[in-house]
Amino acid sequence: MLRIVLFLATNIGILLVLSVTMRLLGIDSMLEQQGGGLNLTGLLIFAALFGMGGAFISLAMSKWLAKKTMAVQLIERPANATEQWLTATVQSQARQAGIAMPEVGIFNSPAPNAFATGMNKNAALVAVSSGLLEQMNRDEVEAVLGHEISHVANGDMVTLTLVQGVVNTFVIFFSRIIGHMVDRLVFKVQRGHGPGFWIGTIAAQLILSIVASIIVMWFSRYREFRADAGGARLAGREKMIAALRQLQRSSQPPSMPDEMQAFGIAGGRSAGWKKLFMTHPPLEERIAALERS
Repeated sequence: MLRIVLFLATNIGILLVLSVTMRLLGIDSMLEQQGGGLNLTGLLIFAALFGMGGAFISLAMSKWLAKKTMAVQLIERPANATEQWLTATVQSQARQAGIAMPEVGIFNSPAPNAFATGMNKNAALVAVSSGLLEQMNRDEVEAVLGHEISHVANGDMVTLTLVQGVVNTFVIFFSRIIGHMVDRLVFKVQRGHGPGFWIGTIAAQLILSIVASIIVMWFSRYREFRADAGGARLAGREKMIAALRQLQRSSQPPSMPDEMQAFGIAGGRSAGWKKLFMTHPPLEERIAALERS
């Protein structure tokens, strides 16, 4: 539950910061027509600028942020047989997938996990946890790497950013329309913007951001099935199934910062309405999908 709250708070916070920025830069006043109306075309343009801009700034920072928050140790010169095998496997899979060799790293975590990120599929980062290397055999690790390489080859980081940018745009756009209506119909302000506009806008952003998060999380779960299928093609279906079963058996819950949850191999465990906010489908559903393929 805490992960969900933090995730929502992060996205809502980004939108609120963008709103304040628009106000400080005088953009809101530019959107007012004589008589206090809204220029919907101008509002949509600026909503898209800030909504998409914020999402792509996050994408541009994703690899740097991942290295810092996860304390990833890049493998520049393999120091042992495990690191040599790891880099050789990533190189082979990247070649099969038609992408450039990503950076490869290891982060210290007892939970078995891995992630891929980066703004460009030909300049990505693939990292695995120390727990993954300790708890999985090489066939299973190979499948996990194939899953992450498939994320990169599918352009999932960019497409998830586009989805986030679109929903951010509409949250900014419609929250301001709602705030405008509250100002006019409830507070009876006829010119400019009164307190009703800001109260209505902030309340609408809170509600619409939750709805937007549900949409983004649905897409995140959808792309996990595609990455599993890609991992099965690169490493073998049975290896991919075995890796997911090993994740099921793990006693350590996935441990990654909330901004990185969507990029990991393993998601959290939720039930009921909380499943709407899961970045990953339940492992049993992912295994069943591979078994049907």
